[in-house]
Amino acid sequence: MIELKNLSKSYNRGQIQAVSDLDLAIKGGEIFGFLGPNGAGKTTTIKMMVGLLKPDAGQVKIKGFDIQKNPLEVKKRIGYVPDQPDVYEKLTGLEYLDFMADAYAVPLEQRLEKMEKLLEKFQMENAVFDLIQSYSHGMRQKIVLIGSLIPDPEVLIIDEPLTGLDPKSSHIFKEMMRSRCEEGKIVFFSTHILEVAEKFCDRVGIINKGRLIALGTLQELQKQAQRKESLESIFLELTAS
Repeated sequence: MIELKNLSKSYNRGQIQAVSDLDLAIKGGEIFGFLGPNGAGKTTTIKMMVGLLKPDAGQVKIKGFDIQKNPLEVKKRIGYVPDQPDVYEKLTGLEYLDFMADAYAVPLEQRLEKMEKLLEKFQMENAVFDLIQSYSHGMRQKIVLIGSLIPDPEVLIIDEPLTGLDPKSSHIFKEMMRSRCEEGKIVFFSTHILEVAEKFCDRVGIINKGRLIALGTLQELQKQAQRKESLESIFLELTAS
C-alpha cells in the first residue's frame, strides 16, 4: 500500500508551493493514474515518494515503511522510472541492466531469465550490447523500464511512462502493468495522455496548483460532475482556473 499524509513541498524559500497537504491511499492490485497540468506538482510528488526530495511536511509510507525513516526498506520494494530517462551513457544496455540487478541483489539465474524475456518483449535483444549514448529517446525509455522490472518490485512508480514509446511497446507495457496488478502489485504513474488514463487506470487523482482536486474511478468522477463526460472533459473543467 502507498500512503501519503499531509505531504507538502515548496521551493524558493516557501514562495512557490509545489505540493500542499496531499493525502492519498493506494492499495495493492491497483493501477493509479496521477494527472495534472504542467507544473501542477506531479513530478515533485513522485520524487518525494521515491526519496529524491525531502518533503517540508507530511509523510510517505510504502508497504508500511516511512521513506524518511526507512529509505532502504522502501527502495527495496519499489521500481522507479523518471520522466527523463537519464542513464549512464558510457554503459552498454546490458551493463546498465546488470547494474540495476546488482543494486537490488537479484540472483544471477533470475536476472538472466528476466532480461531475456523483457528484452525480447521490447525488441531490445540486439541493441542491449550497444552503448546507451547511441540510443534514441524511445530506446532509453525501454532500457530504463526493463531495468525497473528486473527486480519485480511490489510497487512501480513511473513518471510519464509512454513518452517516446512506439505503439507496440506502449501496448506491451500496458498489458504487463495490468498483469502486475492482477498479482496484487501497485502501479502508480503520471501521464498527460488522458485517454490512456481513462481506459487503463482503476482510479485517478487530479492535482492542480499543488492540491488534489479530484479522486476516484471515472464513474465516481462523472457522478461528482453530475454528467457522463469523458475524463478529458472533466479534467479540463476542473483545471480551468
